[in-house]
Amino acid sequence: MTSAERDRYMSEIVPPEVRPKPVVPAKPSHVAPHSSGPFVPSPQGTGGEGRGSALLGYIGIDTIIEQMRKKTMKTGFDFNIMVVGQSGLGKSTLVNTLFKSQVSRRTTSWSRDEKIPKTVEIKSVSHVIEEGGVKMKLTVVDTPGFGDQINNENCWEPISKYINEQYEKFLKEEVNIARKKRIPDTRVHCCLYFISPTGHSLRQLDIEFMKHLSRVVNIIPVIAKSDTLTLDEKTEFKQRVRKELEACGIECYPQKEFDEDMEDKSDNDKIREAMPFAVVGSDKEYQVNGKRVLGRKTAWGVVEVENPNHCEFSLLRDFMIRSHLQDLKEVTHNIHYETYRAKRLNDNGGLHPITSSGQDTQESNL
Repeated sequence: MTSAERDRYMSEIVPPEVRPKPVVPAKPSHVAPHSSGPFVPSPQGTGGEGRGSALLGYIGIDTIIEQMRKKTMKTGFDFNIMVVGQSGLGKSTLVNTLFKSQVSRRTTSWSRDEKIPKTVEIKSVSHVIEEGGVKMKLTVVDTPGFGDQINNENCWEPISKYINEQYEKFLKEEVNIARKKRIPDTRVHCCLYFISPTGHSLRQLDIEFMKHLSRVVNIIPVIAKSDTLTLDEKTEFKQRVRKELEACGIECYPQKEFDEDMEDKSDNDKIREAMPFAVVGSDKEYQVNGKRVLGRKTAWGVVEVENPNHCEFSLLRDFMIRSHLQDLKEVTHNIHYETYRAKRLNDNGGLHPITSSGQDTQESNL
């Protein structure tokens, strides 16, 4: 029997094994379609381990974003903002306008008999605000008395001390053996510094404050009550302030060294060019062209707060809340807090587990 005849005979006795095609799992109907196609890992090395291959079907990796969103909506998050500047610059009004709520200390606990303090005080008030199912505990830290004295020497020291105390509280909670599942975050994520609309230049106090505090907190400078300046005066003043900050080596948020990629750099360069933001705050509404708008009424008309042709409030709001709020928190934790933590542990050779007492703040639900 020839080999060909033998092969034909064996094929008639033992039929070839038929392997069924692998079943490709279908993508669940509740998950939105993804246009980029299946994920193909890139091969790493020459061995079998880590070698890339195309996915045979839908797994569900892309649902991690939805899982994170649901968890954040349940737990909520914290955002702590500090406002610094002389009295009468509209700090409380601007914060209320930013969050469209009565969230500042002045609107919750201020009385007409209150006098300007003789030294810089630190006062905070907390609110839980909710929008679209997302809860945020907002803490506004006010600094009454800053820049209001005849002698303002070293008046930034109580503010610097407060910021470092919040880092210390967080650090002590971290080193506890039985620490809390979620450590309360009282660290200052953003400091709005209010510049007087003089139209000339920064005061020495402005320079000294930003020089000392820019090392420990994210500073965003704003020109308060900018409607008191003409358009030309405003443009010249902004340019002069930017030059002075650069000459003094002061980097406000977002700092160039923290740009992660070219896209970040491009977006942040536009923001840096717009600083300091010339803003107007108001919690009063007026009728303009058949619409109710937030604004300040003058003899010449209404200065519309959210009109980009009138002021840069909307640019500040979009930057601080809608695009960079999470980054403000991350820079605070990964840069400013880590710098404090490394120095603190290095100086003391470690930190013994301690239970720190919480700080009392006023809280309300909106």
